[in-house]
Amino acid sequence: MKSIDNYNFAGKKVIVRVDFNVPLDSDLKVTDNTRIRGALPTIMKITSDGGSAILMSHLGRPKEGPEDKFSLKHVIPELSSLTGKDILFADDCLGDKTIEMKKNLNPGEILVLENLRFYKEEAKGDEQFARSLAEGCDVYVNDAFGTAHRAHASTTIIARFFPVEKLFGFLINSELKSMDRVVNDSEKPCTAIMGGAKVSDKILIIKNLLDRVDHLIIGGGMAYTFMKAMGGKIGNSLCEEDKLDLALEIIDEAKRKNVKLHLPVDSVNADRFDAEANVSLSAADNVSDGWMGLDIGVETIADFSNIIQSSKTILWNGPMGVFEMEKFSKGTSEIAKAIAVATEKGAFSLIGGGDSVAAINKNKLADRVSYVSTGGGAMLEYLEGKVLPGIAAIRSNS
Repeated sequence: MKSIDNYNFAGKKVIVRVDFNVPLDSDLKVTDNTRIRGALPTIMKITSDGGSAILMSHLGRPKEGPEDKFSLKHVIPELSSLTGKDILFADDCLGDKTIEMKKNLNPGEILVLENLRFYKEEAKGDEQFARSLAEGCDVYVNDAFGTAHRAHASTTIIARFFPVEKLFGFLINSELKSMDRVVNDSEKPCTAIMGGAKVSDKILIIKNLLDRVDHLIIGGGMAYTFMKAMGGKIGNSLCEEDKLDLALEIIDEAKRKNVKLHLPVDSVNADRFDAEANVSLSAADNVSDGWMGLDIGVETIADFSNIIQSSKTILWNGPMGVFEMEKFSKGTSEIAKAIAVATEKGAFSLIGGGDSVAAINKNKLADRVSYVSTGGGAMLEYLEGKVLPGIAAIRSNS
């Protein structure tokens, strides 16, 4: 498998799957350019070598063909600003006009194709659609980790038309290296922090990690399913009634594998699910009737922080509470800070999942942790031990 580090793109037309699925405001301006910045090293390597970069991506979820609010033309100003280059734009990702633009592209130039998902064939993994995307190009580079778990035309099928000239971009390489460091090469003690609403969303990753971690911290809404399974009183807290046996299985399996499982000891509760709700504190397994646990309390923050700060490898996926409500955001923010402190003391930290990443960014800690993953679903599936189609397509020999 070829490596981008020592590949020379001089004179090549390079089609690159990037992830420019970025948020836009009401004026259709980019509000968070993280994903665009993530693709820059790959784009600049191609153009500085003297290659031409043809960028393809999706944006949003258009339902019935082209819609202006989902046009990739809206990312052009941001991309131009970040690269310092004039960016060419094809108003279709297929067709004679687009092929002509590819053909006329000069070394060092960048062409952005229109939104792939304006065609249903993209998500269907249509082979002819993929063949059309590949037309006029010499090399395929996949640098969109966030979509690597989908067998879409532009992420997987297109690789068939580049049996030799296909490779990962710098971003995907970084993602894989960071995740492999946690899963296959972690320095001990290794701690996984799992949060979010549902045990069912995280069951596969938890089971896979029990063979690899020393500590498993569980917070967020899913913790109350464990509390109830153990006989605790959880009031109106979130609970998956059909997963109580599963929670007990995880507890038993953790014991059997000598993994220390840590649950909240205290809870910040609300009398309703509302940003302006009344707040009370209780033991996490003794929430009063009519109240619901929406965040971890100060004792739990201290306990979890101590474990985190004595760890050498840390994986975090999922918030400790209802992070979007200020009254119930402290637990998540404090865990973010504890991870930053541990990283500064020499730990390797990998952060993934929307709310975890949001907490890192909200607390301005992105440069104080080791790696912030760009791929929520893809990261989860990789850590679950699944084969990602977009990764396998590059690693295969045909």
